[in-house]
Amino acid sequence: MDRIGVQHIVYQIILVTVVAIVVGTAASLAAIGFVEAVHYLNDRLLISPYARVLAEDRPGLVAAATLIVPAAGGLIVGLMVHFLVREKRGLAPPDAILAAQTSGPAPGFRSGVASSLAALVSLGSGASVGQYGPLVYLGAMFGNLAGRLRLNLRHQRSIAIACGVAAAISTAFNAPIAGLVFAHEVILRHYSLRAFAPVTVAAATGYIIANVIFNRPALFLVSFDRVEHSYEFVFFALEGVLCAGLAWVFMLLLRFSTNIARRHIAVLWVRPAIAGLMVGLVALWIPEVLGIGQETLRFATIEGAFGIGELGLIIVAKLVLTALCVGFGFVGGVFSPALLIGILFGAFYGLMLPYLAPVPLSGLEVYAICGMMALASSVIGAPLTTILIVFELTRSYDLTIAAMVAVVFANLISYRVIGRSLFDLQLRERGFDLSLGRDKAILETHRIGDYLSTNVTAVSERDTVGDVRQRLVDDHRSEAMVLNRDGKLLGVVRLQGIVNSHADTPVLETAIQSFTIFDEDTSVWQSMEMLRGFLGEAVPLVDRRGRLKGVVPEEAVIRAYLEIVHDLREEENEAA
Repeated sequence: MDRIGVQHIVYQIILVTVVAIVVGTAASLAAIGFVEAVHYLNDRLLISPYARVLAEDRPGLVAAATLIVPAAGGLIVGLMVHFLVREKRGLAPPDAILAAQTSGPAPGFRSGVASSLAALVSLGSGASVGQYGPLVYLGAMFGNLAGRLRLNLRHQRSIAIACGVAAAISTAFNAPIAGLVFAHEVILRHYSLRAFAPVTVAAATGYIIANVIFNRPALFLVSFDRVEHSYEFVFFALEGVLCAGLAWVFMLLLRFSTNIARRHIAVLWVRPAIAGLMVGLVALWIPEVLGIGQETLRFATIEGAFGIGELGLIIVAKLVLTALCVGFGFVGGVFSPALLIGILFGAFYGLMLPYLAPVPLSGLEVYAICGMMALASSVIGAPLTTILIVFELTRSYDLTIAAMVAVVFANLISYRVIGRSLFDLQLRERGFDLSLGRDKAILETHRIGDYLSTNVTAVSERDTVGDVRQRLVDDHRSEAMVLNRDGKLLGVVRLQGIVNSHADTPVLETAIQSFTIFDEDTSVWQSMEMLRGFLGEAVPLVDRRGRLKGVVPEEAVIRAYLEIVHDLREEENEAA
């Protein structure tokens, strides 16, 4: 390798490392600031259990805050999203996936900031939504900003977005390996070495900032020795299956809630306020439904903290209210609610088991953790990430193996029933379908019109067969497009079809009326599908008024497919 080549490699390595550290630092600091701001608002607005206990000598104030704060917060969120966010909805991990997977424009910085502030108000006012979705988008937003810089790096935007997401997850969970895997498993959908190195640096940066500099506490602490009895792995597998069913119910409720809001509440910015009012009413009776529920999550692993009936009630209330809040427009994620519902269900399952199978068990903690990770992995579609989170948080090999069994069985069922994740379902509703693989989804985003050729033999409807035959001979083509005076495509004439026709015959009489045709929205994938059984030189492409814009040769369709797939394979397999 020559000197210039060595200098270029050194430049690339240094620049990629700097981008990873800068994006990781920004995402980590933003994540810490966001979480602290949520805690501050929860304390000030009497949402957190600690603040409510301190104010227990003023029950009227606590009740008023419980009822008014979520509704008022919903109203503010609705107005912010309606007037400040261009997309008229909260931005979330699906937007980060779409930005990383495609070359199309990502949501703007203003929309990203407004959506993050709306998420802060949502969480601060006690809505039953999660904080990890907004944190993931915050990280992706910083990555997208870095992706706009002219640094001459290949796949700069997607890698920078993955760096931001990895740092945010690493900071939030104190789990750098889980952050690294989440960015590859959910955002990038591949494990190329070129992406692996900078994403690892970003995840490590987030972990150092959160743990070494700010000494952030762990999400929860569990003391667990080992699984005492081998037959319990059957119980873990069954728990995974039940969690997959619960995840399916959760997603059905989310869809039902969204449809109810669309059909019955015309004013968009009012919807979150209605959901907030419902949260407040239920919270007067069950305060555990308020907010993220971190304290509830920690208590769920403690023997005797909740009874069976109490757990069942909270699970149902949290399921319904989370679906209501997300469907009605509060800005927030579903990862935290899935963790909370999962750990509550796991604890419920652990308490019920002695009645169903009267055999010795290893304790409530392991069943609570298994439920948490099995449900969350089914919802976000990241089984490896959730297994690693358990290992990094608990450092318990036995607990990780138990969670792994539950996660695997949960995903085996949920993948068949639901699909890979809620994120993929949301992307499919926007026309980006990853269910049949990354190749098809990317090919669907490229228009075949980019390969349009204007070298076409176009004839008038008034021409005769003799005129057209001579034009085709002069142009060295075998096909001609028949147009009317407005340029609208009327038919296709092939040379072999008019060879024996009389020269004075009007060409329109010999034109093929039924033929393959592309329009401005035809994707590369659709064009490949439409070419099945196609015989001819090229496919005409028309605008929305049916006027001919040009033709796409069969060779161009194959070339488009090969070029895009080649870029994808190169991105997935290239070295650093």
